[in-house]
Amino acid sequence: MMSSSSYLVNGQFNQSISPFDRGFAYGDGVFRTLKMRNGLPESWPQHYQKLVADCAAIRIVCPNADLLIDDLNKLFEPTDHGVAKIIITRGEGARGYSLPPITAPLRVVTKSAMPEYPEERFLDGVDLHLCETRLAPQLKLAGIKHLNRLENIIARMEWSDPALVDGILLDVHDSVIECTSANIFARYDRVLKTPSLHDCGVEGVTRQRILALAHTLSLQVTVETISLNQLLFADEIIICSSLYGAWQVRSIQGKSIPVAGLGANIRKALEVHQVT
Repeated sequence: MMSSSSYLVNGQFNQSISPFDRGFAYGDGVFRTLKMRNGLPESWPQHYQKLVADCAAIRIVCPNADLLIDDLNKLFEPTDHGVAKIIITRGEGARGYSLPPITAPLRVVTKSAMPEYPEERFLDGVDLHLCETRLAPQLKLAGIKHLNRLENIIARMEWSDPALVDGILLDVHDSVIECTSANIFARYDRVLKTPSLHDCGVEGVTRQRILALAHTLSLQVTVETISLNQLLFADEIIICSSLYGAWQVRSIQGKSIPVAGLGANIRKALEVHQVT
């Protein structure tokens, strides 16, 4: 029988997390956020592949896929639409940064309602803030969706205007990296570019999917360093996430950006090539 509880800890309802858990104490873990449609996780193969890779990068054993699917089935009814978040931590340990000789990874799976996005974001595009907060380089964590998200939180504190849906993050060299909760692409004629995440940033699953399907829109794709000035003079810009797909960007810090349908075309391509 399905439960209405909103989360599971190691597959169990109504469980607590120890204050000695290293995810709680140090952010020692990784996570993925994914859209659930009719009780099924969208793009599950890509999400699980990234979860395994991110866990391996910080030497955590990732739970078996069947175990996580069982957790999702406990939380979501076959007709449910919503948001699932999977968190994997290293588990409990003694005080201090040294790794325990033996660890038992902790898994948490949560269920949340799908955000109700205003229709205008899909039809007209979105406005972005330009963050003062800079992302610091850390090659060993670059691309990983780890639990240390303080940079993003500090950046998100910079604006309160509800008309601004996200903020662009630069690195210490003023190169464009991503948004606080999304990846970013810029179109220059028939070339679609996305920033290199070699030094910092998160490799989102939707970013990965767009890189793979851009050819279906007759677009060449490149991953490279993009300066803020280059970005501001793009033919079109989109931001992307697993929850909303892609949104057209119509302005950055008040500067107008051309709108020519790229966001809608990419959303359609993502839907057509969806894998559950």
